Amino acid sequence: MGELRVRSVLVTGANRGIGLGLVQHFLAMPSPPKWVFAGCREPKGQRAQELQNLASKHPNLVVVPLEVSDPASIKAAAARVGEHLEGSGLNLLINNAAIARIIALQEETLETMRQLYTTNTIGPMLLGQAFLPLLKKAAQESPGAGMSCSRAAIINMSSAGGSIGNTLGWDLMQVVSYRCSKAALNMLTKCQSLSYQEHGILCVALHPGWVQTDMGSAAGHQPPVTVDASVRGMLKVLSSLSEKDTGTFLDWEGKVVPW
Repeated sequence: MGELRVRSVLVTGANRGIGLGLVQHFLAMPSPPKWVFAGCREPKGQRAQELQNLASKHPNLVVVPLEVSDPASIKAAAARVGEHLEGSGLNLLINNAAIARIIALQEETLETMRQLYTTNTIGPMLLGQAFLPLLKKAAQESPGAGMSCSRAAIINMSSAGGSIGNTLGWDLMQVVSYRCSKAALNMLTKCQSLSYQEHGILCVALHPGWVQTDMGSAAGHQPPVTVDASVRGMLKVLSSLSEKDTGTFLDWEGKVVPW
């Protein structure tokens, strides 16, 4: 397993939680990326203050306005990232932005399902489409190399909550719309892996663990995994991925999660 070395990475939902943790770890690497693009809804808002502070200290960090439920915002973000890359490709797209509603099955509505699918499933699909030219370019810059996150990859931040084979946690949180949206994201990941493999782009669904974030703690329970431990684990997993892993569903420790 080699060290994860990427020239450029985009993390969505980067203003807090796991997204912010990923950005911090990328910036702290011995050989950090030339460009770390951090997508968030309101870059100048109060909830992005930590991201703003980081950007003031790291010239390689670019905060990009990005609302993943808005196709126009996604296209604008892709154009902006492309301008910064100046003809080079994007090595790594991490679709981390997501939302959840802590409600029971009988409380789910058309609107809650639509809202979660739009952000958690359709957003990553549209981001994959919009950034495909930059990902293809990155893969072409390393001809003959095998699939890897250092070359070109889409990592979809999924959840064991979307596993149909393992419904652990149902008694703690039903979160049906969230579970369904993540199960759909897993299928999207499989479809992306099949569609983009000819371009040399690796696609993997990743479960970060039950992490101590605003979302992870929303039901009033204390999750067992810190953001730091989750991110360190995931980066270790990302550094080890190859062709054999494309289209799979793994957790932050590299274990296979049942579909």
